[in-house]
Amino acid sequence: MATVRCIISMPSGSHMAKQVIVNIIGAGVAGLSVATELRARGVMVNVCDHSSGLGPDACTWWAGGMLAPWCERESAEEPVARHGEAAADWWERHAGGVTRAGSMVVALPRDRGELKRFARRTANFEELDADAIESLEPDLGGRFTQALYFGTEAHLTPRDATATLLQRLNAEVETVRFETDVTALPEADVTIDCRGLAARNRLSDLRGVKGEMLMLQCDDVTLSRPIRLLHPRIPLYIVPRGDGLFMVGATMIESNERKRVSARSMLELLGAAYALHPAFGEAEVVEIGVDARPAFPDNLPRLRWVDGTLCVNGLFRHGFLLAPAVARMAADVVTGINQTPEFLDAHPA
Repeated sequence: MATVRCIISMPSGSHMAKQVIVNIIGAGVAGLSVATELRARGVMVNVCDHSSGLGPDACTWWAGGMLAPWCERESAEEPVARHGEAAADWWERHAGGVTRAGSMVVALPRDRGELKRFARRTANFEELDADAIESLEPDLGGRFTQALYFGTEAHLTPRDATATLLQRLNAEVETVRFETDVTALPEADVTIDCRGLAARNRLSDLRGVKGEMLMLQCDDVTLSRPIRLLHPRIPLYIVPRGDGLFMVGATMIESNERKRVSARSMLELLGAAYALHPAFGEAEVVEIGVDARPAFPDNLPRLRWVDGTLCVNGLFRHGFLLAPAVARMAADVVTGINQTPEFLDAHPA
């Protein structure tokens, strides 16, 4: 369990009358983002996690890292796009490594109706013909005749981004402690619970949505941006990680299961990757991952007070897209700037 203690003097003009100490439980994308935002405002922060480092036991480890508010708007509520628009700037400022190359959405000829349906449900895109597709993604030339291009969107590598947040958090403090027991945390004015699905003991309406993904090494395909291949059952996305490495995902299954990857899911993901480009048929399967995303009934995040603890949870499939906005809201609550931000659940069920 890693504990990072940040001791920073309060900036002038702060809304807080005294130094506030905040304990944050959970060092996934939500916890680290909240810690980073609070640290930037001069708050003393202790971050505690069950693991001594970032790894495959965290849902964050398997994230796609697409900062794609308008692609997500196709199936998400309006606040996801509105708050997600600022995510790329936040990540660039605090972690770097943001690639601003947009997103592309394509469909096989038999699924072209899915592309039209996708376009009706979102905005801020341009329609591409075959020549425009080939201009942006030469390796897709001749394979698709229509596409949607979301030019303002971006992506990052989640493992690198969260590692950078943790590294910068450590580097800017006077003391770094490593603990194996949450009870070793000092007394705090506020405790923030960012444990994801593990917080179901406090949040009875939190559910899991299982996601399976894989990493492929394919030196015969070059992509510059995330590509979404629409399919009536499993819309596939492929995110380039550089040097021929691609993240392929992801299933969405209503289940709290966090370990087992089904053969059916892998066949569907690999088949969709092959349909995008046949060279993926010869790719090396480098990694297979699975976890369950924490989600509330409406798939929007929540800030909720439970027995004096501020719970920050329910980022669903929008962890890196919405973590900056949720972190700002949590920091606003702690510092007294805004006690009733949009995602605060004032009347929980």
